[in-house]
Amino acid sequence: MRTKKVKRIKLLKGEKFMFFLVVLFGFVIMPASWIYTKALLSETSIELERMQNKIDAQNDANEALGMQIDELASIDNIQDIASSSGLSYNNNNIKTITD
Repeated sequence: MRTKKVKRIKLLKGEKFMFFLVVLFGFVIMPASWIYTKALLSETSIELERMQNKIDAQNDANEALGMQIDELASIDNIQDIASSSGLSYNNNNIKTITD
């Protein structure tokens, strides 16, 4: 019986270097970049949530101020201020300014 000789193919220096780069890229650089992008995305999401909370707080403050304006512009309040200042209330002279 004859045994077949297995002929091994030797890799050239450039091929070894390219193989090393592929392994480095696949097992080191890609996972590291994946983790980096996930961390960056998480940080951006946290910052977005903070901004959304600030916007909600400002909207609540604006709504409270709008209610305060409506309260101060009520007809009863205008009549009280006019009578306490010695003025008469005339509805035709009242002008409302809106945005």
